[in-house]
Amino acid sequence: MPGFVLLVRERGDGSAAMRVGFTVTKKIGNAVVRNRMKRRLRALARELLPQGGVAGADHILIGRNGGIERDYDALRRELAKALRKAAA
Repeated sequence: MPGFVLLVRERGDGSAAMRVGFTVTKKIGNAVVRNRMKRRLRALARELLPQGGVAGADHILIGRNGGIERDYDALRRELAKALRKAAA
């Protein structure tokens, strides 16, 4: 099970700009753990969205249990795979 869920929604407003949002619920842990997870998700998005994201769409990354313990490289591979699926 991946450490996050990726939702991609076309905006349909004619703009090619990609937007990204992050959410991590209190089920994941206290504020320190949630903020650490959001920082990891932001770093992944900064790294992979410019090349693999869907133009003109909103990308929402939802942190899940186990995401904070996962290896960063594993998260990167999972996000790259999810972006390829979303683009298809």
